[in-house]
Amino acid sequence: MNDFEKNELKKIAVKVRMGIIEGTFNAKSGHPGGSLSSADILTYLYFKEMKIDPENPRGENRDLFVLSKGHAAPGLYSVMAQRGFFPVEHLKTLRKPDSNLQGHPSMNLLAGVDMSTGSLGQGISAACGMALGLKLKNSENRVYSILGDGELQEGQVWEALMYAAAKKLDNLVAVVDNNNLQIDGTIEQVNSPYPIAEKFSAFGWNVIEIDGHCFDEIEKAYNSAKEHKGAPTAIIAKTIKGKDISFMENEVGWHGTAPNKEQYETAIAELNEKLNQLS
Repeated sequence: MNDFEKNELKKIAVKVRMGIIEGTFNAKSGHPGGSLSSADILTYLYFKEMKIDPENPRGENRDLFVLSKGHAAPGLYSVMAQRGFFPVEHLKTLRKPDSNLQGHPSMNLLAGVDMSTGSLGQGISAACGMALGLKLKNSENRVYSILGDGELQEGQVWEALMYAAAKKLDNLVAVVDNNNLQIDGTIEQVNSPYPIAEKFSAFGWNVIEIDGHCFDEIEKAYNSAKEHKGAPTAIIAKTIKGKDISFMENEVGWHGTAPNKEQYETAIAELNEKLNQLS
């Protein structure tokens, strides 16, 4: 990736974060913290990594994505809007009764969402099934998923990880958004899943640890995953909850709290300043 491409991805990621703030502010609810922490990974997936077509969102010849941490839907919707699946202005309808942008992604409401998620642990399980299905069809397409680090406390996650390794699903890549915070505190305080990398490795996965906000490291990890055969790949991405919003960063209270008008204006101003610096 050259410097121009990297800078373009950085600008898109800022716009994705703007959409997250826009959506949660207008909804007066939602989950901005974990959406902001995963914005760079989502940006890379939708603009660089995945084979997708916004004009044909259900086309058979596409890669599949499952947001296992379904509460981070504002991030998914925002990157989809930037990618052209629907108008960016539509983000303001987040969680409205007649909107197809509900609090958790629904494949029945929004074309381009490959799996309805929200109940933690079920998304990665569905991703395993998708990856196996593609294998059985001898398809070259791949499956991508993002899990929360707090989500790793769900037993179903580990059943899925064991299954993926047993079936040698090397067409599956799972990212753990390791921002270290969940709704009730740090993940250590609630129910520590550490050491995460060692546990994935013990379950038979190829494991890569990265800075989840560094596009060079993100690219290297996904390229490495494609080269690794015989096992699924887990990318353990160290991230910052509330990334790029000064008053939200590393603050557990922003897990599921929407910004008020003053906070919204401050956040958008900070992101506009960052965008100007990149232009």
